[in-house]
Amino acid sequence: MKRKTPAIALLAGATVFALTGCGTTAGGTADDGGFTGGGSEGAPGAYVTVVKATGIGWFDRMQVGVDEWATETGLDARQEGPSEATNEGQVEIIQNLIAQEPLAITVVPNDVAGLASVLGEAKDAGIIVVAHEAAGIENVDVDIEAFENTAYGSQIMDNLAECMDEEGGYVQFVGRLTNGSHGEWVSGALENQEANFPEMTRLEDPIESEEDEEVAYNKAKELLAKYPDIKGFQGSAGTDVVGIARAVEEAGKADSVCVMGTSIPSVAGSYLDSGAIDKIFFWDPALAGKAQLAIAQILADGGTIEEGTDLGVPGYESLVKLEGFDNVFAGDAGVVVDASNVAEYDF
Repeated sequence: MKRKTPAIALLAGATVFALTGCGTTAGGTADDGGFTGGGSEGAPGAYVTVVKATGIGWFDRMQVGVDEWATETGLDARQEGPSEATNEGQVEIIQNLIAQEPLAITVVPNDVAGLASVLGEAKDAGIIVVAHEAAGIENVDVDIEAFENTAYGSQIMDNLAECMDEEGGYVQFVGRLTNGSHGEWVSGALENQEANFPEMTRLEDPIESEEDEEVAYNKAKELLAKYPDIKGFQGSAGTDVVGIARAVEEAGKADSVCVMGTSIPSVAGSYLDSGAIDKIFFWDPALAGKAQLAIAQILADGGTIEEGTDLGVPGYESLVKLEGFDNVFAGDAGVVVDASNVAEYDF
């Protein structure tokens, strides 16, 4: 039986795991373990954030942060993204940006490997490159994470297991199988489940939703028919849990199937209220947008990013350098929301 549990603060940033088997990202390192940027102080040019896709609530919220940062700093900053969440769309945008000679490009990749070449072109052109949700990506100066990704996935599993009474079958959704952070979230959750919740079973390999609510809905319907006794769903893309919840609600299983994953209140709120979604996990995309741009500005001014760096953005006041990487840093910016506290968040 599903059980409602109080929302708790996510402390993933304080629980940093060593990421074994990962290569380092490209970029220079300072002797003190920090990262020194290659930008020139006072160089002209825009700061451009390239998101996975436009018209998605998650990235609409990131746009708020980008616009606020531009106002607060007086610098030229804007956000762009393809109409659909594809690697090809992001590559085309970045190629066009290179010709415009911006000072910095920050990017939330659809395909970590697929952007490596074009980001290399940007760096060769002297453009500062900052990534988000992309630990291990090549050809960036710094990657910034809201928290350590494996710990984030593990905490989702702790909550999902409690809701499922630590038994039964579940499935995991990712926006794209090539998405780096989504892969780490589901891996962290699976590792936790296999180690600590042996009566639970992942029924299939991660399922790709294409960052599309309708795709998530249709695939969830198929899974509900295929596995009548399924007890849980974990979503990764911001729209996954909404599509899944719609299918669960239509099947009349909102009281027996647990649905949890990454989303934001404005997207998932109605299903939290109805009980079709049990909990959502997220970080404020607006603050993540500001964090990316703040790093780019520090590098442009000749500064360094290192353990303990304060970006002046809530949740990113004391960065942690992730083990196994030259230039990947994490904040402590996560939150957990259920029906009891969703009204506290107005985005």
